[in-house]
Amino acid sequence: MRKISTKKIALGVVLAGVAATPLLASHSWGTYHWKRTTAELTVPVGDNVDSRWDSYLTQAVVDWNKSTVINSPKVAGSTNPKNCRGVVGTIQVCNSNYGQTGWLGIASISISGGHITQGTTKLNDTYFNTAQYNTPSWRALVTCQEIGHDYGLGHQDEDFSTDNTNSCMDYTSAPGGNEHPDAHDYEQLLSIYNHMESGMSINGNAASSASEPGNTPAEWGRPVHFDRQGRPDYFVADEGNGIKRITHVFWAIGEGPRNVRH
Repeated sequence: MRKISTKKIALGVVLAGVAATPLLASHSWGTYHWKRTTAELTVPVGDNVDSRWDSYLTQAVVDWNKSTVINSPKVAGSTNPKNCRGVVGTIQVCNSNYGQTGWLGIASISISGGHITQGTTKLNDTYFNTAQYNTPSWRALVTCQEIGHDYGLGHQDEDFSTDNTNSCMDYTSAPGGNEHPDAHDYEQLLSIYNHMESGMSINGNAASSASEPGNTPAEWGRPVHFDRQGRPDYFVADEGNGIKRITHVFWAIGEGPRNVRH
């Protein structure tokens, strides 16, 4: 097992101090988490992005690896960016022109037996090719946030009109200063992955799952959460054989369906 760097030890000391002070509310994404069987979670992050996104993906992987419980390698991608189909045991990150869908990015995870078995992140070039979103801050924020969802994190704040944190796990219309995780994100990861589990392999049903998140609400299943603007941003789909697909949506400003509560 590799040694934990002094940098990570130092970060752990910092977070221990943070724990003694008042914090924002818990922002885990439900109870969803990967099965951690070693000291650090080593889920590979598949690079299916082009040169416009390479630096942002690299930075996001580096940022999330600053957590004391994550050490994910960035590896060659294993899927077609057009559909970004999931690959069991990995997080696949893709970019493509997904169309006028209303969203900047989506994160999808498959759940089996209470554990995440695969994750995907899709970054929509249809919007990032426009002047409004083709900025380093927007690209970094959305990349960081969607991968954070793939690890099981939710949002720290969901009000687009405020900027209460320095975290990428924040809805905001002004992304500057929110390009990276903050200390509370790392503490939340420690809380989510605070236990070790047996190293049993993924079951056959989960291993056969190769879900495709799709690009529209009709493909994401049932909306179960709505942002402060009334837009559904969290969907659940039953894929059969005990597998669920969970999708989180980052809507572009002023876009997305409203008033669709079931």
